[in-house]
Amino acid sequence: MSSLEDRRLLVKVANMYYEEGATQSEIAKSIGVSRSLISKYLAKAKESGVVEIIIHDDEAHPYMALESKVERRYDLREVVCVSSGEGESVKARLGAAASKYLLRIIKDGQTIGISSGTTLNEVAKSLPSQHFSGLTIVPLVGGMGDERVDIHSNSIVAKVAESFHADYKLLHAPVLVDSKEAKEVIVQQSFIKTIFDIASKSDIAVVGIGGTPEHSTMVKSYLHQVKQKEFNYEGIVGDICYNFIDRNGEAFSNPWNDKVITMELENLKKIPLVIGVASGKEKVEAIRTSLVAKLIDVLITDENTAKELLD
Repeated sequence: MSSLEDRRLLVKVANMYYEEGATQSEIAKSIGVSRSLISKYLAKAKESGVVEIIIHDDEAHPYMALESKVERRYDLREVVCVSSGEGESVKARLGAAASKYLLRIIKDGQTIGISSGTTLNEVAKSLPSQHFSGLTIVPLVGGMGDERVDIHSNSIVAKVAESFHADYKLLHAPVLVDSKEAKEVIVQQSFIKTIFDIASKSDIAVVGIGGTPEHSTMVKSYLHQVKQKEFNYEGIVGDICYNFIDRNGEAFSNPWNDKVITMELENLKKIPLVIGVASGKEKVEAIRTSLVAKLIDVLITDENTAKELLD
């Protein structure tokens, strides 16, 4: 077969398959060759430039290229970007994006761990009513007290469970206790230990990522309980599940971490899929550290934060 005849056949096969919607078997029968040869013709049509497949995603999802760059840079399972904005509006978009992602990946019978904060509250508010069989929602951090009850883990867990018609557990412990000794006693209580045992076996964890202490909504609500003269901000890049972390993504040694009721970072790392939902210039270093330290598998963020992560 000459190159001219070969190209004419490639065009004919490609036109029948892509334009007319014929199956490979139908084309093979029409032309009088085997189906496997049609498959080879279609592959050659793409290799030679007879066929070009263009995905028009700029309007439907303009951040695909940016997401892919961040995924490759940090070896992430997936990155989802939303448009940037100010204050609560971007948090609402992050919540909506995270809820869509959850609906795509959740399977019946799974356990989902939830941390706390304003952004995760938006996730809970965005979830539609959908039934999953045998689903359990469990908190990853303490969630009692009078400060910002709406963004406590227990409150968010209850909202998520209501949307999914799921079973849920509550962690009857405060965010912060009075001393390191008090924490050691509380976390060994059977009703607390049972919840953390269930949480450590979660299939999915959804967590927020906080910036340095002065930028964290929940931390600011409780920081007055830690004596300022005992508290050193230097070296802290942010927090994940209320664990202040250093530049290596390890738990920082300070009075806050000694007193906070939360899942340990080593247990968080063992959860198969950890979804981080966060954005903002003040959180970039904390997000970057969490990604490098492999604390997060999936990141849901905004355009500006994603670009900062590539700098």
